[in-house]
Amino acid sequence: MKATEVAKNYSRGKESIHALRGVDLEIRKGETVAIVGRSGSGKTTLLNLIAGLDRPTGGKIMVDDANLRDFDDRELTDFRLKNIGFIFQFYNLNPTLSAAENVELPMALARIPKVDRHERAIELLKAVGLQARTSHMPDEMSGGEQQRVAVARALANRPPILLGDEPTGDLDSKSTKSLMDLLRSLRKEAGTTMVFVTHDPLVVSRCDRAIALRDGKLVQELTRSEIETAKIGTMENEVLEGVY
Repeated sequence: MKATEVAKNYSRGKESIHALRGVDLEIRKGETVAIVGRSGSGKTTLLNLIAGLDRPTGGKIMVDDANLRDFDDRELTDFRLKNIGFIFQFYNLNPTLSAAENVELPMALARIPKVDRHERAIELLKAVGLQARTSHMPDEMSGGEQQRVAVARALANRPPILLGDEPTGDLDSKSTKSLMDLLRSLRKEAGTTMVFVTHDPLVVSRCDRAIALRDGKLVQELTRSEIETAKIGTMENEVLEGVY
């Protein structure tokens, strides 16, 4: 996955907002990367562009040999269904469906047989510790439980790329560690590429790299060894400033 000179502008009345200003980024297959930065730095915008949920104003995003800017809306939808699992910051669960039915939804769109998708949904909910909540509706679950349903749903179609916008935002530290251990095992088994927008140091500590955005530009990067030696509370670089 490679972003080259990616720019994104928005209009607000007569004002033009430059959310991204020529970002260059390459993420290797099977790599886990954290994107950090202060509010308004362009983190979520970049994630949405990688996911094909939005289109760049300039530059290109390549996934394998495909340039996402060349896809029409239908092709983008098909690309997301087959390639992307997305964990939304505010869950995005269907309030009229149970936990299991929410997890089954992307599989139904992929036309997986009902028996198979239900079995997969139960398996995933068990993996995230919600085997007792399969028939519960979203409003019958806590924020942390809804977040774990959202994680299970993102994994439903076994996507080669998993993206998360604050995927541990409503989880306590114990649940965060458990979830990250689950995702790391998934990467080991399936070679899944993972990119997370996060402010959580526990998430960053389990990534291969961390990159920092500021004012729509990539300003710094930490390697795995640098993440391991970084001290909580250090404010000497943009990566740690974006997290701590």
